[in-house]
Formats: sequence, structure tokens, C-alpha cells
Amino acid sequence: MFNPEDFRRHFPLICDSQQIYLDSAATAQKPQQVIDAISTFYCSSNANVHRAAHQLSAKATAQFELARTTVAKFIHAHSSKEVIFTKGATEAINLIAQSYGRSTLKPGDQIVIAVSEHHANIVPWQLLAQQTGAEIKVIELTDDAELDIVQAQTIITDQVKIVAVAHASNVTGVINPIEQLIALAKDVGAVTVIDGAQAIAHIEVNVVELDCDFYVFSGHKLYGPTGIGVLYGKQQLLEAMPPWQGGGEMIKRVSFSGTTFNQLPFKFEPGTPNISGVIGLAAAIDFLAQFDRQQLCHYENNLMRQATAALLTIDGLTIIGDIEKKLSIISFVFSDEHPSDIATLLDQQNIAVRAGHHCAMPLMESLQLNGTIRASFAPYNTQNDVDCFIAAVIKSSTFF
Repeated sequence: MFNPEDFRRHFPLICDSQQIYLDSAATAQKPQQVIDAISTFYCSSNANVHRAAHQLSAKATAQFELARTTVAKFIHAHSSKEVIFTKGATEAINLIAQSYGRSTLKPGDQIVIAVSEHHANIVPWQLLAQQTGAEIKVIELTDDAELDIVQAQTIITDQVKIVAVAHASNVTGVINPIEQLIALAKDVGAVTVIDGAQAIAHIEVNVVELDCDFYVFSGHKLYGPTGIGVLYGKQQLLEAMPPWQGGGEMIKRVSFSGTTFNQLPFKFEPGTPNISGVIGLAAAIDFLAQFDRQQLCHYENNLMRQATAALLTIDGLTIIGDIEKKLSIISFVFSDEHPSDIATLLDQQNIAVRAGHHCAMPLMESLQLNGTIRASFAPYNTQNDVDCFIAAVIKSSTFF
């Protein structure tokens, strides 16, 4: 049986705080296990990896590559060679666009994305389209803020070479039908890129069962450190892709007559990596492994549903994407108040939420909104957090 108080005690910033943190969709709090892993690395193993012959480097390298294996097992990849460490999901998508996309696409080819995407899954494809002459096609939403799978069927044609969609919306929490979209892409020979940044902390991901070509996520939403992310790619695709950035580590031999590149995964990891970040990410995954993830998801979704039911009783409040199949995120607006004003009033009552366009301006334009207030729940939140949040929203709504 999941015990939220036991889970919460692992998080030093909030365990004894009066601050109610409802912004985990932006970044999750860090458990002591992750903090200790990073500190221990710097205190006992700090050295560069893969290069030096001394004992500290060997120890650091062993930890670094063990972390890669941990990530591979976490997402059920066939091989740790399919795990590339990046700065985050944003860099991972840019890597795919500039390596696979730029070497493959030509004028007249098409890239399909959704109107609800985070800017990180829009702008890299726009840049790629400008560079290659490809076109971008957009999947629109239904009235329930779900992806319009019927429309998707009409635009995913033989001209489409890349389908890039989020596993779940960072604004509404709506879980997208990625299995159907992957199948549609396969039917026309297109490559699939799944942005799992929002979903990875809530949904158990099996990249082999999904059969996606690429899956990306960031560590900081998964209770890990900032500045570290993962690009999963099928090995045969990664083998064929050219390097994106040049430098040390990603080479076998450099001379002025020509350079040969390293094998996977190092071909895509130039320079000194974020070693402590990788170790911290592995510690976050190990931390999660102590718990039943289905129980974690069930608990946080229950909190979200209770908060949703209470919010819907407030006059003038509308929830965006209020459907069953979603993550523990509530995005809402008031008919007469600006989201930032409400968020400021909530902050004054020690409630941390996010307000604005959430790096999803095309979605806001589609919804004809200037932004939303977003409350996101994690297993370290409590029933008291929900009660205080609802009371604060009611108080804030009567301020104007």
C-alpha cells in the first residue's frame, strides 16, 4: 500500500515545508538519494570518464556506464548503445533533427507535429524545414483538447518522413494516442520521434513495445538533476546517422587528412559529459524502483481528480482538457482574470503553480487563450495540499 508521507519524507526541500509545490510538470523535487549520489561522486570519484588511465577515472567511468545500463533497462531498450546522453529533451530533439533529419529530408518531404507540442518539439523541425525545403503539417485538436486522430490519418501520407509528437501534453496532461500515430507512420515508412519529457515520470515506457524510432526525455522531471537528458534511438538508425557536433570523445582518429568517428553511443557525445548529472539520473531511477509505479500514478491521479471536482464548482473557472486519459495536470482559466494574476495571488498563499503559455504558444492560439494556470501533482503531494490549493483558488477568485 502506497504511503504518501513515507514518499514525501525523501524530499528535503518540501518534507517539512509550508510551501505547497504544484509545479512538478515544470521540474520535480529531488529526493535525498539523488542529492547524495551527486555529492558522493564529487567527494569520492570526481574524474573525467573514458580517457585517463588512473583509478579515479576508471571508477567514474564504471559509474557512468552503469548509469547508461540503468537507463536502458528503465525504458526496456535492446542495448545501452541505444542510449545517448544529452543536456535534455530539447537537445535530443535538435540532435535528431540536425543529424537524421538534415541528412535525410529533401524538398517536398513532410514533417508531422501536433498543435499542442512544446516549443522544443516545434522549433527544431521548423529550422529543419527551412534547411531542407521540407514542409510541416499539423495535427489539430478535437473539442476535448485531444489529438484529432481522424485528421491525422488524412495528413500522414507517403510524403511524410517524420512524425514527432509528445507522449502527453505538458499543458493539459492529455495522453496522446502515440501507439496509433506510430502505426500510421509505419504504414507510410515515416520515422517516429516521441517527446516523453512530460510522461516519463508517470507512465512506464517500453520503447520496444511502442516500436517508436526515437524517444526522448529530460532527467529533471523524473526526480533527477537538471541539465541531463536521454535520447533513445533504434541502433540501426543511430549507426547510419552522421555526427551532429564535433569534439573530443566522439572520434576514433583525427588528422588533417581526415577524421573517423567513434562507435555508439560515443559518436553523439562530444566533450566532457555531465557526469554527475548522469549519475544523479541513475539514482533517480533507482529511487523510483523502490515503489510500485502503478500505485504512484493511481495516487497522484486521485489527487488530481479530487482537485478537478472541486475546481469545477467555482464560478467562471474552466478546465482545459478535462478528460479521463491524462496525467496528473490541471490547466484552467478564469473568464475575467489573467492567469498570471491568479498565480501571483496563489504564490502569496504559498501555493506554487505555473501560469502562462507553458512554451506552447501555438496551442494557446488554437484555444484562443493568452495562457492558463497549471497545477501539477506528484506522489509527494498530499490531501492537505489539495485542500489548501482549492481554498487558495477560491480566495483568489474573489479578490478582483
